[in-house]
Amino acid sequence: MSLTALKGKKIKKKLRVRTRTGLAGVPTNKGFDFLKNYFHMEVDRKDCISQVKTWVKKNHGPYAKYILSHPEYKFAMTHDAATAFWYNNDIHKEYGEGLDNKKACEFLEHLMDKTILMIESGKELYNNRKKETKVVSISPTVKLLRKINNTIMQDLLFLEDAWMNGKEAVINLYDRYKFHGLTGAAVGPVKITVEGWLLDYEDAYYKRCDQAVEGYSHLSKSELNRRIKVCKEMLSDLDKIKSASKASRNVKVKGSVAIDKQVSKVQYKNEDTNFKIKSINPIQVPNKLRLYTFNCKYKVVTEYVTSSPNGFMISGSTIKNFDKEISRSVTLRKPDDYLPMFLSKTPKQIDEAWKGITTKTFVPNGRINKDTILLRVLDKWVRLKNNF
Repeated sequence: MSLTALKGKKIKKKLRVRTRTGLAGVPTNKGFDFLKNYFHMEVDRKDCISQVKTWVKKNHGPYAKYILSHPEYKFAMTHDAATAFWYNNDIHKEYGEGLDNKKACEFLEHLMDKTILMIESGKELYNNRKKETKVVSISPTVKLLRKINNTIMQDLLFLEDAWMNGKEAVINLYDRYKFHGLTGAAVGPVKITVEGWLLDYEDAYYKRCDQAVEGYSHLSKSELNRRIKVCKEMLSDLDKIKSASKASRNVKVKGSVAIDKQVSKVQYKNEDTNFKIKSINPIQVPNKLRLYTFNCKYKVVTEYVTSSPNGFMISGSTIKNFDKEISRSVTLRKPDDYLPMFLSKTPKQIDEAWKGITTKTFVPNGRINKDTILLRVLDKWVRLKNNF
């Protein structure tokens, strides 16, 4: 897997990775903050996971089996591991009611709340595992979850390890999903993980949560901001993956024989890996009332609208029956900021965002070509007041 450093100063000298001292060197006499930072810098992931799992077994009794049914990445956060170690080894008893125990107690409450929330979802995972031992066939859902955990989740763990080792790394989720043969159906669990990261980093950056501020106190504000941007890019990739999967679905269309003839000679671009977008099947365009397209070469997005009750028609590679008074095109200076919106938002939301685009809006000519992505169609007619 390729993880690339963000743009910035080039590192001339390759640094040798320092061996971590691990659990054997955990300082128990320097307070909770020092111990927490030590875990982040010196303790391997497997040892972090082991500490949290041990704590779960000690504190959740019969419910521990449900919590522990979750994949291991759920137990890998270093501040959770430090908190678990603090209480697993009764270090809190040595500090009485001092400030260190007050801080540790706050992190303990967070760990308790987090693991309690894992019980219900863990029950399903636990029961599915029990069924697997009795039944030879495995459900498609379980197969998908296994594939997610063995592929894209490992990529995320690799990314997190790189961050823990001080590397400014990123990951192209769109490319990784294609590499692993994953579709939009595999977005859910990954999105939950990335959204969790984003929430933690934003809580620390904007100082909304004392625990997050403490947990990421070893990171500079610029690094927190960088990670926030990376998480947002990953979430944008996941939205595009979901949209690409929808575009790839086989669609049954009424009067498909006549429509097949309409679209038989149409030229369009099936997919653009640079912008991470994929065309819908052109057979979906005839008879629809609204169409969004994007020319990848010139970065022009177009909103075609028809007031005809029969919807659009296609002749060769030209859209027919669109209303020139309410259809519009605009060049996007930063397509990545706007394309997710055109793929998912309502016409009214798109109209509001369009007002903020500073380039000039112009009337489209109806022609599409080999550089044009067919983003999306809608069959509901909404009249909007254009501003050009």
